[in-house]
Amino acid sequence: MEGVINLDKPSAISSARAVDAVKRLLPRGTKVGHAGTLDPFATGVLLVLVGRATKSCERLMDEPKQYEATVKLGATTATDDPESPEIESVGGARPVPLEKVKAEVQKLTGVILQRPPAYSAMKVDGRRAYDLARGGKPVELEARPVKVYGIEILAYAWPLLRLRIDCGRGTYVRSLARDLGAALGVGGYLTELRRTRVGPFTVDAAVTLETLGAQGVLHHLRPSL
Repeated sequence: MEGVINLDKPSAISSARAVDAVKRLLPRGTKVGHAGTLDPFATGVLLVLVGRATKSCERLMDEPKQYEATVKLGATTATDDPESPEIESVGGARPVPLEKVKAEVQKLTGVILQRPPAYSAMKVDGRRAYDLARGGKPVELEARPVKVYGIEILAYAWPLLRLRIDCGRGTYVRSLARDLGAALGVGGYLTELRRTRVGPFTVDAAVTLETLGAQGVLHHLRPSL
């Protein structure tokens, strides 16, 4: 048994827990992994790799990705997402005009230098950044180049901004939300995130954990790239 399961990860569980749920449906000893972590609050395409398809992990992670995201302007959080309490921004009292939002969004496309969130799985001196941050230690990760192919504004009604983002490997949408809010002078954080595509795998063709449990894994295995 081998191949890729295009899983529609639900919210409120980690990618590791989602993979464990799939693994319980497979014969004992089957090798299982995934290509590209989604934060617990995020939903959408999570590629679960079964058997020899686990060897395709790096190749699949290099595939372009697409997200639909909601950014709340006028406030921030420590984690840049809804997993921590909201902090109202001093500059966030007045709505920002759409034209200004468009201009700053455009500056976040192309090859940009991006600083990963303090609460991320990046390692600092051998320790995960989120472990240091949760322990109250200051975390300042170095900015690194990432590629953002394009950002489309889907809807804007202050303070909420809906975006469609096409990007490459290693891009943190949380950081895009944070940096956009900072550039606008009002702060911002990610409230919703849904991954809609990884390479040729789209969310429209994804399967839920409930369907996998009812129909079995074999019916939903797809060839790896």
